[in-house]
Amino acid sequence: MAVERAPLNAQVMIDTLKQCGATHLVWLPDTESGYLYQSLSDDPELKLVPVTREGEAHAIALGLLVGGKKPVVCIQNTGFYESGDSIRGLWIDLKLPILTLVGYRGYEGGGPSADSAATFLEPVLKAWEIPYQVIETDDDVARVVPEMYARAQSQGPTAVLIGGEYGA
Repeated sequence: MAVERAPLNAQVMIDTLKQCGATHLVWLPDTESGYLYQSLSDDPELKLVPVTREGEAHAIALGLLVGGKKPVVCIQNTGFYESGDSIRGLWIDLKLPILTLVGYRGYEGGGPSADSAATFLEPVLKAWEIPYQVIETDDDVARVVPEMYARAQSQGPTAVLIGGEYGA
């Protein structure tokens, strides 16, 4: 059952990531995050690093880490599956201190729909022992993103699942 929700404010996410200390967002934009892309393109502080495939995202983020930057990766759940070997070989095995924002395609407020892109996401994260939390509101962004960003810096891979869509 779908639940009516207010859209996420893209600027709240950008401001929260900057407050955490993030310097770059490594990302393959998707249809559900268009407003975030527009707002981020106009932001002079948080640099957008576009990728052509999700499988490149964690490798590029690793390069930024080596260069002393603080990247965050943003991909959709379908891209998360596509980048499985990169996630396993880099993000998990090297315990990279990277927060990954995962667009939760198929999430219907309170849980996944019957769409397999949604139903497999949380079981895969649990199997790979990647801590995660789901956000649906701007209040969730302000509370959860700093917590999971800090956890990534001290313990390695963490994920925030974006259960809402961005609005204007």
